[in-house]
Amino acid sequence: MRDHLAGVLKEHAVDLCIANGENAAGGFGLTPQIAEEFFNLGIDVITTGNHVWDKRELTEYFNAAANEPYSPARRILRPANYPAGTPGTGVYEGSTRKGVAYAVVSLQGRVFMANIDDPFRVADRELEKVAAKVIVVDIHAEATSEKIALGWYLDGRVTALVGTHTHIPTADERVLPQGTAYQTDVGMTGPYDSVIGVQKELIVQRFLTSLPARFEPATGDVRFCAAVVDCDEVTGKARSIQRIMFGQNGRN
Repeated sequence: MRDHLAGVLKEHAVDLCIANGENAAGGFGLTPQIAEEFFNLGIDVITTGNHVWDKRELTEYFNAAANEPYSPARRILRPANYPAGTPGTGVYEGSTRKGVAYAVVSLQGRVFMANIDDPFRVADRELEKVAAKVIVVDIHAEATSEKIALGWYLDGRVTALVGTHTHIPTADERVLPQGTAYQTDVGMTGPYDSVIGVQKELIVQRFLTSLPARFEPATGDVRFCAAVVDCDEVTGKARSIQRIMFGQNGRN
């Protein structure tokens, strides 16, 4: 992130930067301190997913900011389809560096994951409240089919819908017919000499033996993955989406 983010923001004249940060704390969860570091690097909004509750201090941070509308914690999202009463919020509305209103919505899938509220219906509910035309959705989900289905369901109603959680970038980036930029998974920023970020030897042994093993983050072949979306600021419709990946020594 430190090596490449500033260059990407400058090269593409980025007005709004969103990152999924749920594995930032050594592979498990996110802390307020790491979130602050992300904000200082130029990230505007941080989305999360099923690992959002891994660090207790983030839950405490959400609770402490519940009545503080300008707290930085408001720019850290947990999936909006967690049940009512869950700490934190799933939607953030703000203005870009150029003063364009935007909204970011964080959702989590249910196929092969926790059986929380329906992301399709929750998306309907949350979008009814949003006045901005530029809307970005992070769908944190396991199943490719669920992500693609949500993309088609929201086509024309959001600027971009990108998937996270499976850590491997997909080569299906496109603009759907009604103007929504889509990619099934944007990919992780992390070590690719691994099994989705974990030391590969541990995971191979787990598959061979079916015995539980403590996950340890890998360190080799670190890559930066992202998607850059260009859109019409008035209508919120996407013009293009570009998939990018950098290795430790430059663009791959």
